[in-house]
Amino acid sequence: MKYFSCKTLVLLSLRFDRERLWFEFHRAGFTLADLIQVVRYLQREIRHTRRNVGALQLSNLLQPDRFEEDLNISRVLLTVQPPCPKASALSPPKCSPTEQERGRQHAREQLRNLKEKLRQGLL
Repeated sequence: MKYFSCKTLVLLSLRFDRERLWFEFHRAGFTLADLIQVVRYLQREIRHTRRNVGALQLSNLLQPDRFEEDLNISRVLLTVQPPCPKASALSPPKCSPTEQERGRQHAREQLRNLKEKLRQGLL
């Protein structure tokens, strides 16, 4: 028997050891969708030189422990976090205009003091 691997031109013979890997893979409850997700994740990692091409070898890919780890990593990396809610640009100021002006004057004074200390070599 021959096995045609996913979207590749490589034919592999289905010897007992490979047949056993597939059996364990299915017995562990993994699906074709899981396999496709892990292969895509590994291909992306290989392209970015974070993984070795050997990660796609059938003997490495179908080991249940390694596969499960790669599957969990690929799920974490593929999960898009929702964007953080941004403060509206039109939100009312939290202090009065006079308090804002006082704050600006204070910031300017601190900036002047800092520049003066830098000129004098104190900082």
